[in-house]
Amino acid sequence: MNVLEVRNIKKSFGSKNVLDGVSFSVPENCVFGFIGRNGAGKTTTMRAVLGLLQIDGGEIEVCGEKVRYGRTPESGCIGFLPDVPEFYGYMNASEYLTLCGEVTGIGGSELKKRCSELLSLVGLENEKHRISGYSRGMKQRLGIAQALINRPKLLLCDEPTSALDPVGRKEILELISAAKEQTSVVFSTHILSDVERVCSRVAFLEGGKTAFTGTIEEIHALRRDTALELTLVRTKDIERVMAEFPAAELTDGRILFREASEKDSADVMAFLAAQMIPVLRFERHEADIEDLFMEVVGK
Repeated sequence: MNVLEVRNIKKSFGSKNVLDGVSFSVPENCVFGFIGRNGAGKTTTMRAVLGLLQIDGGEIEVCGEKVRYGRTPESGCIGFLPDVPEFYGYMNASEYLTLCGEVTGIGGSELKKRCSELLSLVGLENEKHRISGYSRGMKQRLGIAQALINRPKLLLCDEPTSALDPVGRKEILELISAAKEQTSVVFSTHILSDVERVCSRVAFLEGGKTAFTGTIEEIHALRRDTALELTLVRTKDIERVMAEFPAAELTDGRILFREASEKDSADVMAFLAAQMIPVLRFERHEADIEDLFMEVVGK
Protein backbone atom coordinates (compact mmCIF):
# COMPACT_ATOMS: atom_id res chain seq x y z
CA MET A 1 0.00 0.00 0.00
CA ASN A 2 1.18 3.53 -0.79
CA VAL A 3 0.96 6.03 2.06
CA LEU A 4 1.25 9.00 -0.32
CA GLU A 5 0.05 9.39 -3.91
CA VAL A 6 0.87 12.57 -5.83
CA ARG A 7 -0.67 12.63 -9.30
CA ASN A 8 0.21 15.26 -11.88
CA ILE A 9 -0.06 18.25 -9.55
CA LYS A 10 0.37 21.76 -10.93
CA LYS A 11 0.86 25.13 -9.29
CA SER A 12 1.58 28.57 -10.70
CA PHE A 13 2.41 31.80 -8.94
CA GLY A 14 1.47 34.52 -11.39
CA SER A 15 3.13 33.69 -14.71
CA LYS A 16 5.62 31.26 -13.16
CA ASN A 17 4.85 27.54 -13.31
CA VAL A 18 6.47 26.15 -10.18
CA LEU A 19 4.90 22.68 -10.43
CA ASP A 20 3.99 21.42 -13.88
CA GLY A 21 3.03 17.77 -13.54
CA VAL A 22 4.69 16.34 -10.43
CA SER A 23 3.84 12.68 -9.77
CA PHE A 24 5.26 10.10 -7.35
CA SER A 25 4.15 7.58 -4.75
CA VAL A 26 5.57 6.61 -1.36
CA PRO A 27 5.09 3.06 0.01
CA GLU A 28 4.83 2.10 3.67
CA ASN A 29 7.95 2.07 5.89
CA CYS A 30 10.11 3.76 3.30
CA VAL A 31 12.54 6.69 3.38
CA PHE A 32 11.77 8.56 0.16
CA GLY A 33 14.27 11.10 -1.15
CA PHE A 34 12.66 14.11 -2.85
CA ILE A 35 15.54 15.67 -4.73
CA GLY A 36 15.86 18.97 -6.51
CA ARG A 37 17.93 22.10 -6.75
CA ASN A 38 17.11 25.07 -4.54
CA GLY A 39 13.93 26.62 -5.89
CA ALA A 40 12.88 23.46 -7.75
CA GLY A 41 9.52 23.27 -5.96
CA LYS A 42 10.20 20.80 -3.15
CA THR A 43 8.73 22.98 -0.40
CA THR A 44 5.79 23.95 -2.60
CA THR A 45 5.01 20.25 -3.10
CA MET A 46 5.19 19.58 0.63
CA ARG A 47 2.87 22.49 1.41
CA ALA A 48 0.40 21.07 -1.09
CA VAL A 49 0.60 17.62 0.54
CA LEU A 50 -0.12 19.23 3.91
CA GLY A 51 -3.18 21.02 2.51
CA LEU A 52 -1.59 24.41 3.14
CA LEU A 53 -1.48 25.38 -0.55
CA GLN A 54 -4.22 25.21 -3.14
CA ILE A 55 -3.00 23.44 -6.27
CA ASP A 56 -4.16 24.34 -9.77
CA GLY A 57 -4.55 20.75 -10.93
CA GLY A 58 -3.89 17.11 -10.08
CA GLU A 59 -4.63 15.05 -6.99
CA ILE A 60 -2.93 14.17 -3.70
CA GLU A 61 -3.94 11.29 -1.44
CA VAL A 62 -2.54 10.53 2.02
CA CYS A 63 -3.44 7.13 3.47
CA GLY A 64 -6.21 6.83 0.88
CA GLU A 65 -7.77 10.18 1.83
CA LYS A 66 -7.83 13.00 -0.72
CA VAL A 67 -5.99 16.10 0.46
CA ARG A 68 -8.04 19.30 0.26
CA TYR A 69 -6.79 22.84 0.67
CA GLY A 70 -7.32 24.18 4.18
CA ARG A 71 -8.13 20.77 5.66
CA THR A 72 -5.67 18.40 7.25
CA PRO A 73 -6.49 14.68 6.88
CA GLU A 74 -9.09 13.66 9.47
CA SER A 75 -6.98 10.66 10.44
CA GLY A 76 -4.16 12.98 11.59
CA CYS A 77 -1.71 10.74 9.79
CA ILE A 78 0.85 13.39 8.74
CA GLY A 79 3.81 14.67 10.73
CA PHE A 80 5.88 17.63 9.48
CA LEU A 81 9.37 18.94 10.14
CA PRO A 82 9.95 22.30 8.39
CA ASP A 83 13.43 23.38 7.35
CA VAL A 84 13.60 25.86 10.24
CA PRO A 85 11.30 24.62 13.05
CA GLU A 86 10.12 27.14 15.62
CA PHE A 87 9.58 26.45 19.32
CA TYR A 88 8.59 28.14 22.55
CA GLY A 89 12.06 29.00 23.74
CA TYR A 90 11.14 29.24 27.44
CA MET A 91 10.17 25.53 27.53
CA ASN A 92 12.43 22.50 27.73
CA ALA A 93 12.12 19.49 25.42
CA SER A 94 9.81 17.51 27.72
CA GLU A 95 7.47 20.45 28.30
CA TYR A 96 7.24 21.21 24.60
CA LEU A 97 6.52 17.61 23.61
CA THR A 98 3.88 17.39 26.32
CA LEU A 99 2.18 20.48 24.90
CA CYS A 100 2.28 19.03 21.36
CA GLY A 101 0.75 15.80 22.61
CA GLU A 102 -2.07 17.61 24.40
CA VAL A 103 -2.83 19.63 21.26
CA THR A 104 -3.17 16.40 19.26
CA GLY A 105 -5.47 14.87 21.87
CA ILE A 106 -3.03 12.58 23.69
CA GLY A 107 -3.12 12.70 27.47
CA GLY A 108 -2.43 11.01 30.77
CA SER A 109 -0.04 8.10 31.09
CA GLU A 110 -0.08 7.50 27.33
CA LEU A 111 1.34 10.97 26.68
CA LYS A 112 3.99 10.60 29.38
CA LYS A 113 5.10 7.29 27.89
CA ARG A 114 5.12 8.67 24.34
CA CYS A 115 7.21 11.70 25.33
CA SER A 116 9.70 9.44 27.10
CA GLU A 117 9.99 7.18 24.04
CA LEU A 118 10.55 10.07 21.65
CA LEU A 119 13.02 11.97 23.82
CA SER A 120 15.03 8.78 24.12
CA LEU A 121 14.85 8.25 20.35
CA VAL A 122 16.25 11.72 19.59
CA GLY A 123 18.78 11.72 22.43
CA LEU A 124 17.20 14.53 24.49
CA GLU A 125 15.91 12.49 27.43
CA ASN A 126 18.30 14.16 29.88
CA GLU A 127 18.06 17.68 28.44
CA LYS A 128 16.48 20.02 31.01
CA HIS A 129 17.64 23.38 29.62
CA ARG A 130 15.38 25.84 27.82
CA ILE A 131 14.98 25.30 24.07
CA SER A 132 16.25 28.85 23.44
CA GLY A 133 19.72 27.59 24.31
CA TYR A 134 19.64 24.54 22.00
CA SER A 135 21.95 24.17 19.03
CA ARG A 136 20.51 23.91 15.49
CA GLY A 137 21.03 20.15 15.55
CA MET A 138 19.25 19.75 18.88
CA LYS A 139 16.30 21.75 17.57
CA GLN A 140 16.11 19.56 14.49
CA ARG A 141 16.09 16.45 16.69
CA LEU A 142 13.34 17.91 18.84
CA GLY A 143 11.47 18.80 15.66
CA ILE A 144 11.53 15.16 14.58
CA ALA A 145 10.19 14.10 17.99
CA GLN A 146 7.40 16.68 17.72
CA ALA A 147 6.49 15.47 14.22
CA LEU A 148 6.23 11.87 15.46
CA ILE A 149 4.19 12.59 18.60
CA ASN A 150 0.85 11.38 17.17
CA ARG A 151 2.34 8.31 15.46
CA PRO A 152 1.82 9.57 11.89
CA LYS A 153 1.92 7.17 8.96
CA LEU A 154 3.70 9.84 6.88
CA LEU A 155 6.49 12.13 8.04
CA LEU A 156 7.51 15.06 5.81
CA CYS A 157 11.00 16.49 6.42
CA ASP A 158 11.82 19.63 4.46
CA GLU A 159 15.59 20.02 3.99
CA PRO A 160 16.35 18.80 7.55
CA THR A 161 20.14 18.64 7.12
CA SER A 162 20.83 21.68 4.91
CA ALA A 163 22.25 23.97 7.62
CA LEU A 164 23.87 21.41 9.92
CA ASP A 165 27.50 20.58 10.52
CA PRO A 166 28.74 17.04 9.68
CA VAL A 167 27.99 15.70 13.16
CA GLY A 168 24.50 17.19 13.18
CA ARG A 169 23.79 15.84 9.69
CA LYS A 170 24.87 12.36 10.74
CA GLU A 171 22.59 12.46 13.79
CA ILE A 172 19.55 13.59 11.79
CA LEU A 173 20.14 11.01 9.04
CA GLU A 174 20.35 8.25 11.65
CA LEU A 175 17.07 9.44 13.18
CA ILE A 176 15.35 9.53 9.80
CA SER A 177 16.57 6.02 9.06
CA ALA A 178 15.31 4.81 12.45
CA ALA A 179 11.95 6.55 11.96
CA LYS A 180 11.02 4.31 9.03
CA GLU A 181 10.29 1.56 11.57
CA GLN A 182 7.34 3.68 12.70
CA THR A 183 6.37 5.65 9.60
CA SER A 184 7.13 6.48 5.97
CA VAL A 185 9.45 9.46 5.53
CA VAL A 186 9.59 11.94 2.65
CA PHE A 187 12.95 13.64 2.93
CA SER A 188 13.47 16.63 0.63
CA THR A 189 17.03 17.76 -0.01
CA HIS A 190 19.59 18.99 -2.51
CA ILE A 191 22.41 17.13 -0.70
CA LEU A 192 22.68 14.00 -2.83
CA SER A 193 25.10 12.10 -0.60
CA ASP A 194 22.52 12.20 2.21
CA VAL A 195 19.96 10.52 -0.04
CA GLU A 196 22.22 7.58 -0.86
CA ARG A 197 22.86 7.03 2.84
CA VAL A 198 19.27 6.67 4.02
CA CYS A 199 16.77 6.49 1.13
CA SER A 200 15.41 3.42 -0.62
CA ARG A 201 13.38 5.32 -3.23
CA VAL A 202 13.80 8.74 -4.84
CA ALA A 203 12.16 11.28 -7.13
CA PHE A 204 14.05 13.98 -9.04
CA LEU A 205 12.26 17.31 -9.43
CA GLU A 206 13.42 19.48 -12.32
CA GLY A 207 11.63 22.17 -14.28
CA GLY A 208 8.48 21.69 -12.26
CA LYS A 209 8.21 18.06 -13.34
CA THR A 210 9.17 14.66 -11.96
CA ALA A 211 12.21 13.86 -14.08
CA PHE A 212 12.83 10.43 -12.53
CA THR A 213 11.33 8.24 -9.84
CA GLY A 214 12.45 4.81 -8.70
CA THR A 215 14.60 2.84 -6.28
CA ILE A 216 18.28 3.39 -5.55
CA GLU A 217 18.94 0.01 -7.20
CA GLU A 218 17.20 1.20 -10.36
CA ILE A 219 19.43 4.25 -10.43
CA HIS A 220 22.54 2.11 -10.31
CA ALA A 221 21.10 -0.20 -12.98
CA LEU A 222 20.54 2.76 -15.31
CA ARG A 223 24.15 3.86 -15.03
CA ARG A 224 25.96 0.67 -14.11
CA ASP A 225 28.87 1.26 -16.49
CA THR A 226 30.30 4.65 -15.71
CA ALA A 227 34.07 4.63 -16.01
CA LEU A 228 37.32 2.75 -15.56
CA GLU A 229 40.33 4.55 -14.16
CA LEU A 230 43.86 3.29 -14.81
CA THR A 231 47.10 4.52 -13.23
CA LEU A 232 50.35 3.02 -14.50
CA VAL A 233 53.62 2.52 -12.65
CA ARG A 234 55.69 3.92 -15.55
CA THR A 235 54.58 7.12 -17.27
CA LYS A 236 56.32 6.01 -20.45
CA ASP A 237 53.66 3.29 -20.88
CA ILE A 238 50.81 5.79 -21.06
CA GLU A 239 51.40 6.52 -24.73
CA ARG A 240 51.16 2.82 -25.63
CA VAL A 241 47.83 2.43 -23.84
CA MET A 242 46.41 5.62 -25.36
CA ALA A 243 47.43 4.46 -28.83
CA GLU A 244 45.61 1.14 -28.33
CA PHE A 245 42.49 2.79 -26.85
CA PRO A 246 42.09 6.17 -28.61
CA ALA A 247 38.72 6.86 -26.94
CA ALA A 248 40.37 6.99 -23.52
CA GLU A 249 41.06 10.31 -21.79
CA LEU A 250 44.21 11.34 -19.97
CA THR A 251 43.84 13.48 -16.83
CA ASP A 252 46.66 14.19 -14.36
CA GLY A 253 48.49 11.01 -15.32
CA ARG A 254 45.34 8.87 -15.01
CA ILE A 255 43.75 7.16 -17.98
CA LEU A 256 39.95 7.28 -17.95
CA PHE A 257 37.69 4.97 -19.96
CA ARG A 258 34.20 6.48 -19.88
CA GLU A 259 31.02 4.37 -20.10
CA ALA A 260 33.13 1.23 -20.04
CA SER A 261 31.43 -2.16 -20.16
CA GLU A 262 32.66 -5.42 -18.64
CA LYS A 263 34.06 -6.35 -22.06
CA ASP A 264 35.98 -3.07 -22.21
CA SER A 265 37.46 -3.86 -18.81
CA ALA A 266 38.52 -7.33 -19.98
CA ASP A 267 40.08 -5.89 -23.16
CA VAL A 268 42.15 -3.37 -21.19
CA MET A 269 43.36 -6.01 -18.74
CA ALA A 270 44.25 -8.38 -21.57
CA PHE A 271 46.28 -5.67 -23.34
CA LEU A 272 48.14 -4.74 -20.15
CA ALA A 273 48.99 -8.38 -19.49
CA ALA A 274 50.11 -9.05 -23.08
CA GLN A 275 52.34 -5.95 -23.12
CA MET A 276 53.71 -6.62 -19.61
CA ILE A 277 52.71 -3.13 -18.47
CA PRO A 278 52.82 -2.79 -14.66
CA VAL A 279 49.72 -1.26 -13.06
CA LEU A 280 49.56 0.90 -9.96
CA ARG A 281 45.76 1.06 -9.82
CA PHE A 282 42.85 -0.11 -11.98
CA GLU A 283 39.36 0.50 -10.67
CA ARG A 284 35.76 0.90 -11.75
CA HIS A 285 33.83 4.00 -10.73
CA GLU A 286 30.25 2.94 -10.05
CA ALA A 287 27.59 5.42 -11.07
CA ASP A 288 26.00 7.15 -8.10
CA ILE A 289 22.91 9.23 -7.57
CA GLU A 290 24.82 12.43 -8.37
CA ASP A 291 25.80 11.09 -11.80
CA LEU A 292 22.21 10.40 -12.75
CA PHE A 293 20.89 13.63 -11.25
CA MET A 294 23.38 15.74 -13.20
CA GLU A 295 22.46 13.83 -16.34
CA VAL A 296 18.74 14.37 -15.75
CA VAL A 297 19.05 18.11 -15.13
CA GLY A 298 21.37 18.46 -18.10
CA LYS A 299 24.29 20.05 -16.28
